[in-house]
Amino acid sequence: MAKYRVVYTQFWDDPKVVEEMTPEDKYVFLYLLTNKNTKQIGIYTITKRQMAFDTGYSQEAIQSILERLINKHRLVKYNDETREIAVKNGGKFNSIRGGKPVEDCVRSCFCKLQPIYMENG
Repeated sequence: MAKYRVVYTQFWDDPKVVEEMTPEDKYVFLYLLTNKNTKQIGIYTITKRQMAFDTGYSQEAIQSILERLINKHRLVKYNDETREIAVKNGGKFNSIRGGKPVEDCVRSCFCKLQPIYMENG
């Protein structure tokens, strides 16, 4: 089954995107919202090598851009040990409407992350 990510056009009007991000920041952040590994909750596994391959940047450039997205823009977190990325407020730009199917998908993602918190529903 194909996976789709709808990105709101307001992405390009967001003050942080317009005033603070470099073109590289915008491109990589948009990539993080839409790549093939993304999940509805915005937390997924991806290597820096894969990011570099997909975007055409070197691994060093990806490291530099990620550092800006983490430290300056505070939009993502990346765990080097587990190679997991968390996109803060991913749903702000990424449409997650869709009723019960989307709710089930989100619930499934959370169950995989923290099953102890989902035991009672």
